[in-house]
Amino acid sequence: MNVLLVLAHPEPQSFNGAMFGTARSALEANGHQVVTSDLYRMGFDPVSSRRNFVSVKEAGYLKLQAEEMLASEVHGFALDVEAEIAKIEAADLMIWQFPLWWFGMPAILKGWVDRVFAMGRVYGNGHIYETGRFKGKRALLSLTTGGPEAAYQQGGFNGDLEAMLRPMQRGMLEFTGFSVLMPQVVYGPVRADDAQRHAWLAQWEGRLRFIEQETPIEVGQY
Repeated sequence: MNVLLVLAHPEPQSFNGAMFGTARSALEANGHQVVTSDLYRMGFDPVSSRRNFVSVKEAGYLKLQAEEMLASEVHGFALDVEAEIAKIEAADLMIWQFPLWWFGMPAILKGWVDRVFAMGRVYGNGHIYETGRFKGKRALLSLTTGGPEAAYQQGGFNGDLEAMLRPMQRGMLEFTGFSVLMPQVVYGPVRADDAQRHAWLAQWEGRLRFIEQETPIEVGQY
């Protein structure tokens, strides 16, 4: 199985970094081919502009979707965007590893989606949801929170985590055809001791040994 791991955390020694490293090692140990996009270490530019393209549809006015449609037809994406799209196209499973910041994904990961999930190549022309271009591929969100689990339940202090993840799981992943696996959530690792952190990493490693056997979830129903 070909796997794409995307990491969005500025500190490689963080718990997110440990989750990323654990996933890479576990997947490779089980014979999978792993490709990574460590966005901060890559210096990935999350800002959409004409730098997304080497082709030009309309020089006087930047409409990103129109430029994406042309670039999809004429191989007109900039090298950094093309490389990331190609990674997704080659992957059977994609995992995003990130901290939940302000009830959402870090800006660098959102910017990666903005630039890389290009109309015409990744979606569009009738290819959304059940007819999405990535139908048959699977995706998984692996994330950490700042607060305890009880704070992210319905009626909890911060509200329902499922609702926070829906824009990603439904609006980005399922929208482009991915089947979504149950998210891997670690609640409040900053407040945990080393023994608990090691236990979480071991549980993540154990899950990944059998990841090919997992059944996708119905977003909004788990």
